[in-house]
Amino acid sequence: MKGILGRKIGMTQVFTEDGVLIPVTVVEATPNIVLQKKTVDNDGYEAVQLGFEDVKEQRATKAIKGHAAKVSTGPKKFAREIRGNEMMDLDLGSEVKVSIFEAGDIVDVTGTSKGKGFMGTVVRNNAKIGPKSHGSGHHRHIGSLATGGITSRKGKIDKGTVMAGQEGGYKTTNQNLEIIKVDEVQNYLLIKGNVPGPKKGLVIVKSAVKKTKTDAKTLVSYAQEVVEEAVEEVEVPVVEEVASEASDAKEE
Repeated sequence: MKGILGRKIGMTQVFTEDGVLIPVTVVEATPNIVLQKKTVDNDGYEAVQLGFEDVKEQRATKAIKGHAAKVSTGPKKFAREIRGNEMMDLDLGSEVKVSIFEAGDIVDVTGTSKGKGFMGTVVRNNAKIGPKSHGSGHHRHIGSLATGGITSRKGKIDKGTVMAGQEGGYKTTNQNLEIIKVDEVQNYLLIKGNVPGPKKGLVIVKSAVKKTKTDAKTLVSYAQEVVEEAVEEVEVPVVEEVASEASDAKEE
């Protein structure tokens, strides 16, 4: 399994040459640093620990600074493990870039979901709404908890019973997402669909455990010269108009 750490920037949309609109999430993944390698002999499993995003030394603990100094790099804000032996051939201190993926790869994206606060069981667990007639007295309540239809329970509530409570703010993974584009120059990935977490939230992009690859999509490309000419055509008249108005006001 291979993977990389990044930040969720937001969502946008792209078009293929066939005219198909694809909603995508932009994930910025600047080069990660290999901080440590876990082996079966020492740790009982194989994994590569990646460090992501530099942090000021005065904001890092001695342990974090010492751990990073072993591979001749600065302290990192995030350190996460990617299990498996696919990345074990990397050297300590080497960089992991978005180029490890390519368009058409299927990945699993892990992040911390958005916190929604205290929510009822209807929203939180998709529970059924009670009768809506007048006098029902039970529209969005949780219903019976202690018995569960069994008279011998003696008031015991089973573990895992659906109830109201905190919604969101937990670790979650969206599986089988397709990579639409990999930009090695600006260090970002375009991933089809949505990924967990808010904007600027940390995400872990890993190769999927269920699927591997699909056909890459050919996107519509827009010439930069055409965009610049369009901007100039819009901005120049406005600048000239403002300048002429300013000169006229000065003469008056």
